[in-house]
Amino acid sequence: MSGPTIHRFEANGPGGKGLQDWGGIPAESLVSGTPHQNGHSYVNDDKLGFKAGVWDCTAMTGKMEPYPCHEFMVVLEGSVTMVEENGRETTIKAGESFILPKGLVCQWKQPGYIRKFYVIWDDPAGAAPKDPTSLKVLKPDPKGKLEPSPATPAEMLLSGKPVQHGHDWFVDPTGQWSVGVWDSTAYHRKQAPFPRYEMMSLLEGAVTITDDKGKVNHFKAGDTFFIEQGAVSDFRTDGYVRKFYCIFQPKKAAAKSEAAE
Repeated sequence: MSGPTIHRFEANGPGGKGLQDWGGIPAESLVSGTPHQNGHSYVNDDKLGFKAGVWDCTAMTGKMEPYPCHEFMVVLEGSVTMVEENGRETTIKAGESFILPKGLVCQWKQPGYIRKFYVIWDDPAGAAPKDPTSLKVLKPDPKGKLEPSPATPAEMLLSGKPVQHGHDWFVDPTGQWSVGVWDSTAYHRKQAPFPRYEMMSLLEGAVTITDDKGKVNHFKAGDTFFIEQGAVSDFRTDGYVRKFYCIFQPKKAAAKSEAAE
């Protein structure tokens, strides 16, 4: 049985071999359309309510209803317009990312085919936000202002000390699931078990990650990948790097998780 690993997210599934047929969407969830969906789950833990992968679907309009989970999405093809209960509309196009918080009352309006990468957490505790009226569709700004963040500890480094920044665009009420933007100057971290689940979508720069079996993974701007909690690897960047991150750290005691590697 293989242990925790590193996944390269691909639009057509592993090795470009295509997505699995996931069938239709129940008519009772729709206002219009007869959509058909396909997908591939790179990570799927039903016990934790956590999954991540790639999904595509033909045109549809869903009903206005509470969103059933926390979800971060990177749109690869097509577009979708999210309509909130108050009438606010947000359109997300290919190349953009967005966040839907669990419980947000909204409608999914998809005029044509769409394909996306996703990270979902369906919080089994159903923790409610302090102010439900504050929930809204969020589009993280990849070039937005970042704040200084704690750097990788010196004892974990094989290089000089990096300068790192970050900004959380969304943190769930329990502090276990967060989405944001992070950057760093060049550095090299020692091999160690990864402390969380994290999807990373590189905006600038490149990284090289070598696991404990010697497999070398190279990722560059435009690539999306996922590291499972417990996967043993190093992390090296030879220059500046910036990324979107979606972190899941499944423990109730977790406060706001840092994105530093």
